[in-house]
Amino acid sequence: MASDDENPVSETYTHGHHESVLRSHSWRTVENSAAYLLPHLVPGLSLLDVGAGPGTITADFAARLAPGRVVGIDSSAEIVAQAAALAESQDLDNVVFETADVYALPYPDDSFDVVHAHQVLQHLADPVAALVEMRRVAKPGGLLAVRDVDYRGTIWAPENAGLDHWMTVYQLVHRGNGGEPDAGRHLKGWAREAGLTDIASSASIWCFASDAERVWWGESWATRALESKFYADAIEKQAATDLDLHAISDAWLAWRDAPDGWFAMPHGELLARV
Repeated sequence: MASDDENPVSETYTHGHHESVLRSHSWRTVENSAAYLLPHLVPGLSLLDVGAGPGTITADFAARLAPGRVVGIDSSAEIVAQAAALAESQDLDNVVFETADVYALPYPDDSFDVVHAHQVLQHLADPVAALVEMRRVAKPGGLLAVRDVDYRGTIWAPENAGLDHWMTVYQLVHRGNGGEPDAGRHLKGWAREAGLTDIASSASIWCFASDAERVWWGESWATRALESKFYADAIEKQAATDLDLHAISDAWLAWRDAPDGWFAMPHGELLARV
């Protein structure tokens, strides 16, 4: 994702790179975050992972596609270094991580068999331009694969007024940062606008329901509400007060402790043959 001084379109990564955010990303794998792409993955394919973050999905791709070349990119040099360390710890020699701008990818036309982005387009002010650029570096006959959450479609139990307020604040902050928090429902339209025609759309859900999942997810968001970039953005954008955000944090802890707690996040998915 481009920073404001790299690209005239104003946008900011809503979640930031606080430890609580990275912890919530560390469980992501191809199986739980890109299962729609699994039938198309065979050893030897080359893949570009856009917005790779801490690299857990990218490393999984590398293990599955070896000896195929895998490249993970992110706009944060610090996160790229963490991802590279992860790959080194897993003895993966077919993957590299680089800093790059999704609007100006530093690769020639027709470079990769698969171009993948997970939870990226939602943070971009111009997702159509990003898709056009991703298409440019995909080989003829290759695949574009994107998956994004649809926050407005999120559902939870038991009812919790604090989480209702969290959703309102989250929408304001995310949109205030130039993104689209309900990106999942827009993927097909964005792809068509980008000139893609051979498109297959689908959806899948993350669900957090077990005791361990509730503790992990609830504590992650309870911390994010007070300590991550989300807190500062909410205050700056006047989307919430300090008191509001403490109440939201408490609401997440209450959900964590509810024996019947259940949380589901729908995702839009799209495969486009180039």
